[in-house]
Amino acid sequence: MKAHYLGHVVFYVKDLACSLAFYRDLLGFREVGRIFNGAAAALTSGRTHHELLLIQVGEAPGPLQGRRRGLYHIGIKVGDSLDELRSAKKELEQAGVTIVGMSDHTVSQSLYLHDPDGNEVELYVDADEAIWRNDPAAVVSPIKPLSL
Repeated sequence: MKAHYLGHVVFYVKDLACSLAFYRDLLGFREVGRIFNGAAAALTSGRTHHELLLIQVGEAPGPLQGRRRGLYHIGIKVGDSLDELRSAKKELEQAGVTIVGMSDHTVSQSLYLHDPDGNEVELYVDADEAIWRNDPAAVVSPIKPLSL
């Protein structure tokens, strides 16, 4: 497998409005939709369906709740087809890497795993670009299970 590019970053943030004022209003990212009852916003520079996802968690809960402010995960594009994602999955499994999740996000399909330090990594392939170009809010479609 070969990484095509770093596709997106997901941050847990204290105050979504404050973070949107910075990333959207100051830095110029465009908001394309909200999820989690408005507690998360997807943003894009226009290059792809989203390069940034902000998820409000308020005051950082303790480690037992599993949430904290800061990096949640990075997304790395590894291809353009489900066959390429299947191949990546097989390669990871042969290397002894545990796949901790698989999701269909409408605009992309993803594998989730942890790097050697426990950081979450999403490896994904994009669906047809027309889906999000015609409907930018498709990036916040309900997440569906993925079987490969």
